[in-house]
Amino acid sequence: MESLITNKAIEVKKTTVAFHTLGCKLNFSETASIARDFSEEHYNRVSFESVADVYVINTCSVTGNADKRFKAMVAKVLRQNPEAFVAAIGCYAQLQPEVLAQVSGVDLVLGASEKFKLTQYLNDLTKKETGVIHSCEIDTVTQYTSSFSTSDRTRAFLKVQDGCDYKCTYCTIPLARGISRSDALENVLANAKKIAAQDIKEIVLTGVNIGDFGKGEFGTKKHQHTFLDLVKALDKVEGINRIRISSIEPNLLKDQTISFVGQSNSFVPHFHVPLQSGSDQILKRMRRRYLSQLYFDRVGAIKRIMPNACVGVDVIVGFPGETDEEFLKTYRFLADLDISYLHVFSYSERPNTEASEMTGVVSQHIRSKRSKMLRGLSVKKRHHFYESQLGSERVVLFEGQNKKGYITGFTDNYIKVRIPWNPSLINTLHKVRLEHIDEEGFVRVNL
Repeated sequence: MESLITNKAIEVKKTTVAFHTLGCKLNFSETASIARDFSEEHYNRVSFESVADVYVINTCSVTGNADKRFKAMVAKVLRQNPEAFVAAIGCYAQLQPEVLAQVSGVDLVLGASEKFKLTQYLNDLTKKETGVIHSCEIDTVTQYTSSFSTSDRTRAFLKVQDGCDYKCTYCTIPLARGISRSDALENVLANAKKIAAQDIKEIVLTGVNIGDFGKGEFGTKKHQHTFLDLVKALDKVEGINRIRISSIEPNLLKDQTISFVGQSNSFVPHFHVPLQSGSDQILKRMRRRYLSQLYFDRVGAIKRIMPNACVGVDVIVGFPGETDEEFLKTYRFLADLDISYLHVFSYSERPNTEASEMTGVVSQHIRSKRSKMLRGLSVKKRHHFYESQLGSERVVLFEGQNKKGYITGFTDNYIKVRIPWNPSLINTLHKVRLEHIDEEGFVRVNL
C-alpha cells in the first residue's frame, strides 16, 4: 500500500518548469545539469515560451545589456503566468543579489554555490513580495560541480573548469564564480562518454578559463593534470566525432596543444582566442597576461600547422584610456592578422572593478563608432576566410532546424553552410565540396 501511495503522489505532482539562459556556453551547460535535477524530482519541463509554474533564469553580468535582458525576461514570464514562481541564478545573482531580489516578480535569488541546490529551495511556490536571497561570500566557493548540456541533438557543451584567478581590471567573473578550479579528469571523460552514448556528434569544451585546467582538481591549487593531458585523454573517447576547444587564453595555448590538435582524431581546426586589444598599453591597463607579440605568435603557430584553421577573436573597444591612436593600433593589428572573425564588445563599466574607476573614459558615441568599424572588419575577415576555402572538401555536421527552407551546418573549421531542407541530414556528417558564398553569407555545398 505504501508504494501505491508514493506512486500516486508522483502522478499528481505535475509542476511545470521552464528555463532561460543568458550569457555564455558555460551557463548553458550548467542550466542543462540543473534541469536534469528537476526531472529527477518529477517536474515537467516545458518551453520558456509556455505557461509554467516555475521559471528559472540563469543570469549573466558580463555587460550591462545582460542586466537589462534579465528584467525583460521577468516581465515576459509574468505576462505568461502572473502567479509563476521566478528564480534567478547565475553570475548576476551572485554579484547583485539585492538588486535582483527587488525586481518585481522575482521570488528567489541563488548565488554561485546555491544554484546547484535549486530544487531544495522550492518547497513553497507562493509568490513573494520581495525575492528571498540565498548567497554566500564568493571567497568560500571552492567546490566544483560537473555540468554538460545535451538538449541540442548535434552538439553538447561540456564544462571542464570553473572560476578564474586572473585579475583583469574590467572583469567581474572572479567575483561571480570564485577561484579557478577544475573537474577531475576521470569525471570529464565519464561525462564525455555519456554524451557519446546519446549520439551527439560534437562536444564543445567550456569553462571560464579552460587553459587553466588541472588547477583545483581534487581541491588543491597544484595542477594534477594539464590542459594538454585533458586534450589527449578526450581524443581517445570513442563515439565523439568532433571536439572544439572553445575560448582559450593566448598565454595558455601552448605549442604542444596546437601540434596535437593538428594531428588529432577528434579535435577540429578551430580556435577562439581572446585578444581584447592590439595596443600593448591598453593590454597592460587591462592587466592581461600577454602582449600583442605573443598573440601574433600564437596565431602564426596555429596557421603554420593548420593553414585552413579558423581563428576567432574577442576584442573590447572603448576601454578607459583608449585614444584614437590606441584604437587604430588594434584595428591595424587585426587587419594584418590571419584571423577569421571577430566578436566585438563595447566596454561596459561593471561595479567593483578597477577599470570602472579609471580616468580617460571613452564616450558611448565613440565606443559605438569603434565597434561598428571592427564589426565591419569582421565581415571582411569572415568573407575572406570563406573565399579561401572555396573548392576544398570539408566535413559538415548538419543541424536540426528548418531555417527558411534550408538545413544548415558547420564544417570542422567553422564555415557555416546551407542547402535546401532535407530532414534526413539532421545530425549527420558528410564530406562536401564548398562551392560558393550565397547572398546571405552562407557557403553553398555540393554533397
